Amino acid sequence: MCESCPPVNHPVNAPAAKPGRAVAAAAARAPSVKSAKPAVAGIPKSPRILTTTVGSYPVPDWLAALPSEQGVIDATRVVFDLQRQAGIDLPTDGELYRFDVNHPDTNGMIEYFIRPMANISSVVGRSITEEFARHSPMSFRRKPAGVVTGPLGEGSLNLLADCQRAAAVAGGPFKFTVTSPYMLSRTLLDHHYRNFADLTIAVADVIATQMPGLPAACVQVDEANIPGNPADGPLAAEAMNRVLDAISPGTERAVHFCFGNYGGQTIQAGRWSKLLKFLNALHCDHLVLELAHRPAADIDALKQIDKKISLGIGVVDIKVNHIETPDEIASRIAAVEKKTGPGRVKWVHPDCGFWMLKRSVADRKMEALVRGRDKYLGR
Repeated sequence: MCESCPPVNHPVNAPAAKPGRAVAAAAARAPSVKSAKPAVAGIPKSPRILTTTVGSYPVPDWLAALPSEQGVIDATRVVFDLQRQAGIDLPTDGELYRFDVNHPDTNGMIEYFIRPMANISSVVGRSITEEFARHSPMSFRRKPAGVVTGPLGEGSLNLLADCQRAAAVAGGPFKFTVTSPYMLSRTLLDHHYRNFADLTIAVADVIATQMPGLPAACVQVDEANIPGNPADGPLAAEAMNRVLDAISPGTERAVHFCFGNYGGQTIQAGRWSKLLKFLNALHCDHLVLELAHRPAADIDALKQIDKKISLGIGVVDIKVNHIETPDEIASRIAAVEKKTGPGRVKWVHPDCGFWMLKRSVADRKMEALVRGRDKYLGR
């Protein structure tokens, strides 16, 4: 998933039952998951261009209305099955385990990772809000996700439990997603390190310790902030590489980049051409790039991405309700391979996660993705 932060981050009115708490409990208690020891299925070898999704899926109404740990497991199974029925080669778990009605605006992309860490306070009153506004690391976010009060540590963060739950119902190879340490650090108010670089590396080290042994065919790091801050490329690359290097050998390593998505709006300004040195410095197997909602000129930059890194290109626009035709998908793939050379594109996918769309729209876009890929390959 890769959604950027909202203009306003005030908590919403919460019902008596809170999905976020139910989901957190599921990670620790679900016996049907803890007893399962699924093998890690491998990524398909063919066709030469594989389809995948980026991360999030719209939270089903029935899960939001009646949250429970069994409901989270059932919903995750449904999301996997929907993607496989559409023909997606490498589905994601939909990131439903992250959803918290108190922090719905980014579908748990930030708070899910930040709040469990040791020495991060979630107490954010007027003075903290005003201090964060003066600091202004994210001009469109009014409150920090937390306040760093001491050396960061694991706390109660347990990505393995959530990945194991997904693996138990995946029915085949799948991708697991984590938010980039660079993006996470920009949402924090730092009262301990007093240095943004030190804070970012500290966040990276916490996330990195969560990577070994994740039972997924692919682990994807999501970053929606660096496209608008290319000067931070060296720091972001160092932090993200610490996470990527910690992923177990044999697991596909992907990095997703977009220019933000909130209410169908682009949050970050910038161009892929400004990020080439940064992208080429990443220790990943493939990139997952927003392109469908980008100007055609962005395609030119892809020619300069190191050939040791495979290209994943966004050919489905998640910022509109329009359902792409197979011809539109095929033409978008053709436009990239015309610039980069045949065989350069290994993955096609939506620009970003589906969480802000209606389920009916997301499902039809997935079907269109597969049909368009097949049309381009002449299948």
